[in-house]
Parts: sequence; C-alpha cells; structure tokens
Amino acid sequence: MLPDPIVVFDLDGTLIDTAPDLIHTLNAILATEGIPAIPAATARPMIGGGVRPLLEQALSERGRFPGEAAMDALFARYIGHYQEHIADRSRPYPGLEAALDRLSSRGFALAVCTNKYEALSLRLLDALGLTARFAAICGQDTFPMKKPDPDTLRRTIERAGGDVGRAVMVGDSETDIRVARAAGIPVIGVDFGYTRIPMAELSPDRLIGHFDALPDAVFDLVRGSGSHAITA
Repeated sequence: MLPDPIVVFDLDGTLIDTAPDLIHTLNAILATEGIPAIPAATARPMIGGGVRPLLEQALSERGRFPGEAAMDALFARYIGHYQEHIADRSRPYPGLEAALDRLSSRGFALAVCTNKYEALSLRLLDALGLTARFAAICGQDTFPMKKPDPDTLRRTIERAGGDVGRAVMVGDSETDIRVARAAGIPVIGVDFGYTRIPMAELSPDRLIGHFDALPDAVFDLVRGSGSHAITA
C-alpha cells in the first residue's frame, strides 16, 4: 500500500507570520548593546536562515562585527527572550487552517521542515494550536544537516511516514526552492513571506499569493506528477 501523499511546509514566512516577534526580540537585544533598532522592512528579508544569521546580518547592517564569544552571548540572550515572547504577535497567514483542512480531508499528510530550532518550532505551533495537524515537525537541529541540504527534507518526509515521490514542498524563500529542487520534489512558492529575491524570480512550480489557492495548486502538481490521481 502506498503512503499518503504529503505536503511539507516551511514555517517562518510560510505557515506563520513570525516577523513581528522575531524583529521585536532582535531590537530588544540590540537595545541592550546601545545599537539602534533595525526597521521592520529592513529586517524582514533577513529572516529565514535561523536566529544566528539574523543577528549577524543585523549587526553588520549597523557596522558591528563582534567576535565569536560575543555572538554566542547575544545568541543565547536572543533565544531566551524570544522563547518567552514567541507568539505575542505571530499569527497564521490568512486562510491557512482552511487550506490544511482541505488537504487533510483529501488524504494528504502534513509536515514542517524549517531552519528554526525544533523546540522553538514546537513551542510556537503549540501556542497557536497547530501542532497536532503535522505528522512531523523538524528543525535545523533535528538532523545533522539543515536546509538547503536535501537530506533534511527527505528525512522530514520519512519521519512523517511519507514518500519523496509523493511529496510537495511549500516555502517562501530561495532556501526552500533549493532544497526542494535538490530533493527532486515539486515546490509551491508563497509571495507573502521573507525573501530578498521576489518569489516569482525564483521560478517555483506554482506561485500563490493566498492560502485559498494552495489546495488546488497541490492537487494540480500531484495530478501532473502522476503519483496520485485526485480531483480538486
């Protein structure tokens, strides 16, 4: 018997608009160092690679280049603050839960593959009441590698009980496009997330601007692959 088809989602900027809490924490930490805040419009495209790259890019933006030990301390303080404020302002994107309901009702398993730490991902999804929807929630520290290494995506699918040949990826960044391409998986790009390069320029297999369009985009890709006959 074939496993259920599966849709794997990125988290920040794809499932959840986490930028308000991530940027609030960033600027709270910068303030303790006497560093001017980073405007939200500047900080949003820095999100997606994980907390440490976010800090490094923000500090570079302000002309600060701390050593390794200082970065370690800033990182630890960021995580401590963020985990206490992880869902103060973060919310699912409009239409998400209805789209997940429709996918689940058509027999699709759901999973998360993110470069957020696994514990923080679980804490966020727990706070928003979404954890139970996903067969696997895997972060940058779940496996020995992280996105865009394709094994991260393959292992997430395996952990969720799925099969790479019956999978679709959904993401908001170049990293998500790269990991899906490397794993040989079709990818849907959302144009409302966090990326320096407009999603349309990254040439996903399908591009959506609202979660209302997601189920039909998934069904279309799965029909096109011939891996699972389904009528939208």
